[in-house]
Amino acid sequence: MNLQENKNLIFEQVALAAEAANRSKNSVNVIAVTKYVDSETAKKLVDTGIEHIGENRVDKFLDKYEALKDQQLTWHLIGSLQRRKVKSVINFVDYFHALDSVKLAAEIQKRAEKPVKCFLQVNISEEESKHGFKVTEVEEAIAEIANFDKVIVVGLMTMAPIDASQDEIDTIFARTNQLRRQLQDRKIKNMPLTELSMGMSGDYQIAIKNGSTFVRIGTSFFK
Repeated sequence: MNLQENKNLIFEQVALAAEAANRSKNSVNVIAVTKYVDSETAKKLVDTGIEHIGENRVDKFLDKYEALKDQQLTWHLIGSLQRRKVKSVINFVDYFHALDSVKLAAEIQKRAEKPVKCFLQVNISEEESKHGFKVTEVEEAIAEIANFDKVIVVGLMTMAPIDASQDEIDTIFARTNQLRRQLQDRKIKNMPLTELSMGMSGDYQIAIKNGSTFVRIGTSFFK
């Protein structure tokens, strides 16, 4: 495992994908997902030039944050968050990628000391095993979340099914971006909706093609 070589390759591929989509390479942020490694390995990865760190579990997030808090990093909580754990973590989070219920938004509103940048998680593929709002639920949800000044909906997040074909992934990501644009056009307060959190190690190039501004990459860094 050569972290510097892996990092350089990933960033090169992200830049090529952005160029192919007629986008600036700087329009895509690479989140290094460190859930599979310890804090020492995460620190070594940061030393390669990583600026965004992502964790999907609260305990792992807090461990990494404590170990790396002296670094100039942007912190992403990318996994599901139980309401009872909001108070322990939310004030260390720069971006929360899995806002999947109005009740969770209300808890963030209650516990956050400053506005938190959140992605509304949408279950575009309507998988029963996936968290997130169905498209038909989004309208009602945003009407309620618009009342919370500590919840800033910067964009949408979605994940494609693990067994989806390339064409299916392309369709899911395209539909997510279309929904984002429709909501952005509404100009709802506290909902700039300029961002898309889509794409992981296996499909980030398709995500970039469809407008993703944050890709969540884990395994490709550590192979």
